[in-house]
Amino acid sequence: MRSHLCNRCGSCVGLSEGKIVFGDKTGKYQPKIIAPIDEQLADTLWEACPGKQFDFPKYRKQFFREPAYFHEFIGPYERIGIGYAADSQVRREGASGGIISAILIWLLKQNKIDGAVVLGMSTKEPWLTQAFIATTPDEILCAAQSKYIISSNNDILPEIAAFKGRLAYVGLPGQIQSIRKLQAAKHPSVSNIDYIFGPFYGNTLHFSSINSFLRTHGEHDYHTITKLYFRYGEWPGNMRVELKSGRIIELKKFHANYLIPFHILRNSLYCTDLTSEFTDISGGDAWAPVYEERGKGFSMVISRSKKGDALLKEMVEAGWLSFDQISEQEAISMHSHGYDFKKRGGFIRIKFRKLLGKSVPDYGYQIKGFKASRYLMEMVISSLFIVMSTSFARWAVEQFPPKFIGGIFEKTRTIWKKSTHKIKRREL
Repeated sequence: MRSHLCNRCGSCVGLSEGKIVFGDKTGKYQPKIIAPIDEQLADTLWEACPGKQFDFPKYRKQFFREPAYFHEFIGPYERIGIGYAADSQVRREGASGGIISAILIWLLKQNKIDGAVVLGMSTKEPWLTQAFIATTPDEILCAAQSKYIISSNNDILPEIAAFKGRLAYVGLPGQIQSIRKLQAAKHPSVSNIDYIFGPFYGNTLHFSSINSFLRTHGEHDYHTITKLYFRYGEWPGNMRVELKSGRIIELKKFHANYLIPFHILRNSLYCTDLTSEFTDISGGDAWAPVYEERGKGFSMVISRSKKGDALLKEMVEAGWLSFDQISEQEAISMHSHGYDFKKRGGFIRIKFRKLLGKSVPDYGYQIKGFKASRYLMEMVISSLFIVMSTSFARWAVEQFPPKFIGGIFEKTRTIWKKSTHKIKRREL
């Protein structure tokens, strides 16, 4: 709970019968024990926690018994393609192609589910995320788009257990891993979850990123926020903050990425799941010039379970989704930077952490045999994360206009990607 292995999935809070709560959500956002926990409950919480251990091979065999394909980076899958929601509003409201929103709305309309666990922004505290159960298409669209600050979907496990009907669940890899562990244990809190979907996952930021963003624009009170978006408008979108005063602050998504190294949740660096490998269907941005230049929003879509693939096929045939299949190699090339960061960098960072005598997550597998140049590159990356997360570095970056810093960050990132291209793409 108080280590860098906690991903804030929220399962310990949701299962604790009120004995564990999240502390300062605008601070470290950590679980806090407020009442004694008996041994039986402690065992349940320990088993449900994905931060310390999640056996990828074991749970792959249980939930994807005979997948059509498997790749150590992608995970089990049936098909991979590029797609988007046929409904222009759904596509426009989504972070990229509106795939997950479209799937949830379709399932509702076909009476295959009665609700969906999704992540929106809190109505009482619009600067914070809040999971809820959507039961209408409008509610699903209210939860559209990515949220890049800490979320804890599984703290509503009691609501999930009490819901009368079938549910779809949408979450990040760590949150999904906990749900899968509970399903494997046949825990009653997840017995009504029929489908699991999830976006691709790079990193999560502390709320300090919002405070920093405001300060660079001369604003100092996050309580004045009325609306907070991370992918507003034309794909790939803008970070957008609307204030009580009527002021609107916007910054291009790629420029707003400058916040990442200064405010990243450390657990993000030890997560090795880029594409939500334990979903029925997962989706994320199709990062390739041929799609980026067109705007509008395109997603890479991966069907993983037989049930998920049947659903994808049904929706495509009904004209609800546009989908063009691509090869495994095309998929890896499109997200080569992310795969390298997660599947190589993640395991190297875990090794560094272990060498320092600190606890590390056990995923039941490892990827080894990296070149010395890749280890050297990771030493540079990890050092930058350490330096940039200091109070001084955060203060220093706030002394410059965000557009200026964002522009430098985007150019530096492009130069870095080109200079390390061969190291990262080698043997992908």
